[in-house]
Amino acid sequence: MMMNSTLSYFILSTYIHVGTMKYLYFMITALLYFVIIIANSSLIVLICLNRSLHEPMYLFLCSLFVNELYGSTGLFPFLLVQILSDIHTVSVPFCFLQIFSLYTYANVEFCNLAIMSYDRYLAICYPLQYNTRMTSNKAILFISAIWLYSFVKFLITLSLNIRLPLCGNTINSLYCHNYLVVKLACSDTKVNNIYGLFGVVLTIVVPLLPILFSYMKILKVCFSGSKQTRQKAVSTCTPHLVSLLNFSFGCCFEILQSRFDMTSVPSVLRIILSLYFLLIQPLLTPVMYGLQMSKIRQTCKHVLCYKMLTGFSDTV
Repeated sequence: MMMNSTLSYFILSTYIHVGTMKYLYFMITALLYFVIIIANSSLIVLICLNRSLHEPMYLFLCSLFVNELYGSTGLFPFLLVQILSDIHTVSVPFCFLQIFSLYTYANVEFCNLAIMSYDRYLAICYPLQYNTRMTSNKAILFISAIWLYSFVKFLITLSLNIRLPLCGNTINSLYCHNYLVVKLACSDTKVNNIYGLFGVVLTIVVPLLPILFSYMKILKVCFSGSKQTRQKAVSTCTPHLVSLLNFSFGCCFEILQSRFDMTSVPSVLRIILSLYFLLIQPLLTPVMYGLQMSKIRQTCKHVLCYKMLTGFSDTV
């Protein structure tokens, strides 16, 4: 029997032997991580340095971009090391640290998308009262509350799981997964499972309520409003809806994969889908909002034009 008092590492069993192809996979993964860092960091700097973007909507976006960096950093450096390694193991403390970072990332993402939907509801349904109902100070307060709530909520989960005696150390995943670690426990995990399901409800269902409420109200205004109102709603809500649906799909598959037998699904497809919400979302978010939000596009153009002009004047 292997207890967690003596357990020093976990084995990640999903990795498959690919020989020298691992160097190609390493380069592709490193390139994806580099693109995520550049895309999200650029938009964070753009919002922070331009006073015209110091509005609630862009502050929420900034929080979203920071979260994409946070979540991808919880996975990519670890993934790069594992791709090059012949023995796919991870120390127990680092495994729990990764679990904490990835699960808080998911919670912050859903909560951030929920508060952004409420912000769009106020902007579209109450345009004249928007500046008084949603100020920059309120936005900062909401963002702080989202991050604090996500960290505290999962700290409780983690404190319950760390104390479990474990009878095995093999995790059927590419990275550390909370439920898969709990399944290795020797003792009764009823409390962990109940709080785990409660945590899923808090993470997904609770943020879903303001999202559904907001979009029901937005649709009502769109159907009864003018063509200009409908166009404004579509342009501002499209990137938000795409991000929400994409992230929800990735998370749903990851929950299903961890709790049900997925051996009938081809291993390569399982690997791709298990990484989906941690790969696609950090790439999709800056692209969707960077291209769709006209004010961000215009600010980018102004910054690029200014740099080109100053660069040209320096060479003359």
